[in-house]
Order: sequence, then C-alpha cells, then structure tokens
Amino acid sequence: MYKLIRKILFLFSPEVAHDLSLPALSLVNKFGLLTLFKSSAKTKPVKVMGIEFPSRVGLAAGLDKNGDYIQALSNLGFGFIEIGTVTPLAQPGNDKPRIFRIPQANAIINRMGFNNDGIDQLIENVNTARGKGFDGVLGINIGKNLKTKVENATKDYLIGLRQAYYYADYITVNISSPNTPGLRTLQYGDELNGLLSAIKNEQMKLALEHKKYVPVAIKVAPDLTEKEVEAVAESILANNMDGLIATNTTLSREAVKGLAHGNEAGGLSGDPVKVQSTKIIAEFHKYLKGQVPIIGVGGISSAKDAEDKLNAGASLVQIYTGFIYEGPGLIREILESDAINNHKYNENKAEAETEPEPKT
Repeated sequence: MYKLIRKILFLFSPEVAHDLSLPALSLVNKFGLLTLFKSSAKTKPVKVMGIEFPSRVGLAAGLDKNGDYIQALSNLGFGFIEIGTVTPLAQPGNDKPRIFRIPQANAIINRMGFNNDGIDQLIENVNTARGKGFDGVLGINIGKNLKTKVENATKDYLIGLRQAYYYADYITVNISSPNTPGLRTLQYGDELNGLLSAIKNEQMKLALEHKKYVPVAIKVAPDLTEKEVEAVAESILANNMDGLIATNTTLSREAVKGLAHGNEAGGLSGDPVKVQSTKIIAEFHKYLKGQVPIIGVGGISSAKDAEDKLNAGASLVQIYTGFIYEGPGLIREILESDAINNHKYNENKAEAETEPEPKT
C-alpha cells in the first residue's frame, strides 16, 4: 500500500509532499485506521537514560518540528517520538526549495534552517497531545535562532531547556545541523565545554524546581575525525551528559556525486550516511565506555541496518529518511526482528533496570 502512496507523494515537491502527508496521517488516525499499518509484535521495553522505552525504535527529530502530529506518528508504532528542532522564537527557515530527493541513493538533502513556530507553540501542541491521551516517550530537540550569534548560542539553548523541561521525557541539544551558519563550531573545545557546563547547571536547577530529572542528550555530526570524537566524548563525560545522539546529516557528497540534486547545499541523509554514522557510533562507544548511552541514527532502511547500529554500540535507534522511502513497513520490520528485540550487547549500566541518581 505504501509503495502506491509514495508514488503519488513523489509526484509533488518534497516539502509539498510533507505538508500533505502529515495532515492526511492525522486524519487517518482520527478514524482509527493507523492500526492497519502498526505491527502487532510484542516488543521488549528497554530502560535508557532512566526512561523506559516501549521499544528501541523511535522517530528522529525533523519530521514533526512543531509537535503537530505526535499522536498520529506514535500510533504508527514508534517506541518514542522526538519533535523539533525548535528555537526560542519562531523563524521561517531558509528560502525554498530547500529539500531535495535523490531516489537512486535512497537519500535526501535538506537545508531547512530550523523552520519552526517557536518553543511556546510547540509546548502548546505538546499539552494538546497529552490532553488527548498521548502518554508515550517524547523527546524535544532544541536549537538556536538564526539571528542569535554563535557566541551567544548558550542563551538560546538555556531558554529552550527551561521551556521544554517540564514537558519532555528527554531533551536533545542540537549542535550539529549544517544549515545554521556556525552551529557546528559548538561541537569543539572550549565552546562545547562552556555550553555543556551551562546546560548541566541549568538542568540541575530545573530538576530541583520541578522535582523530576529530565535527561539531556547531545546530537553530533557524522563529519568528525576520531580525535574530535574523543574530545567530544571527554566533554560529554566531564559534564555528565545523559545521552548522545549520533548522527545528524553529513556534508559529504561522495556517495551522490553525479546524481541529480547531488550538489545541492545542505545536509545529506539516508543510505549515503549509513556507514559513516555507524563508524562514529562505534568510536563514541569506545570512548564513552558504556557510561553514556547512544541513540543511533543515520541511513537505517532495514532491520539489518538497525541491528548494525546496535552492534556498533547504540542502545536505541531512530529513523527518518528511511521512513520516508519505506513507510510504516520499516517500523514493523524492525520491531518484528528477533535480533533487535533480543539484543543484549548494550544492556550495561547505561541501561540499568533501576532508576539512576540524577547526574551532578
């Protein structure tokens, strides 16, 4: 069924298809028809960052930037949903066109530029979803506004952290999008240490204020050298971050060289980032030594791809581009994989069965 739906959607530009498909999904959900797509397989819950996830398979940030479609997406079978990236103030993002399909490579290039309705609207949408019965695991991905200078980025992240804290099960700090000028410089050296230190201090204040501990994960790029991976890992450990999401989109164009739209500016996702993402996960796993769990994302278009991420050191996986190309069947395939449901490799102290003490 999805192959036919995809064929129709791909007649439209990527952004128009996105703007058509999500409201349609919401409508189908209202009639209770999403159960036709959802797997009936029993999944094994797993505890990561002190949160019990119904399954290891989640939706990556970017598809539902404002939290407009949380319940519908959850009803497709995702074990967790991550919304955003959201910024303190609403912003339009980059000029259109800004999304490009590369079907020959099962890939997408996007240069959206954190287009979103702002953190206040996102929180209102989360409240609406919760009020209508959504009780799943929700991540909120935060970023900085385009007009905020990189040297002042910490201010924006702290605003996002404060606003999202009460409503999120976990919060992701996105410092790896290639579509906000200068953002990726926050992944390095003193800039990273300063940002993470400020986030940790604020997180601990908020934990006392709200009487609950909300984990914070850091999302990194795939375009890191091993020395850079080691340095980022050291900073994550030194600042007691709760999780790592690896990886965002890549700037490399080697895998799509010569293909239509292959030279468009922006971040490349899908199959071309698969191998590099898995390599980065393995490197981070080596340096984090099981002390910080990893959520693996990048080029997952089959159960085998998800298993590779877990074998590399991830505790959970997220899908995005693979979902666009493969549809709900991809979620079902992964959820029904015995290799993934029975995976033991990363059930270490990062996935302890007891609630961890808040990290200070």
